[in-house]
Amino acid sequence: GHVHSGALGWVAMITFGSLYHLMPRLWNVNLYSLKLVYVHFFLATIGIVLYITAMWVAGIGQGLMLRAFDQYGNLAYTFTESVVFLHKPYVVRAIGGGFFLAGMLIMAFNIAMTVSGIKAEAREAQAASTEARTA
Repeated sequence: GHVHSGALGWVAMITFGSLYHLMPRLWNVNLYSLKLVYVHFFLATIGIVLYITAMWVAGIGQGLMLRAFDQYGNLAYTFTESVVFLHKPYVVRAIGGGFFLAGMLIMAFNIAMTVSGIKAEAREAQAASTEARTA
């Protein structure tokens, strides 16, 4: 869980913030939607919390199950029982990953609309200059 919290919670979020900061400045336009940035942020944050919490619960739970002994010194749980235990945390993990992915898709849409808006503005400017030359 700790690697994923670093990769998703730090690296990915810093990358998202950098893209949101740089794209409008690189193209010298406003971002398509600031509201979508907030939606992306909250979806990604909720997704990360669900994902990482599920991984911690799964890891600690399975570890405790595989280290539990009965009164005879045998394992209290079989490996299969520990894998069955992982089903619910993995469902929560998938839901968290879905939230995170939905946020990323919203970001991709927001950036694409920002760039396509630039292209539309450039086409309009080119059409206006062409009309001015022909008139």
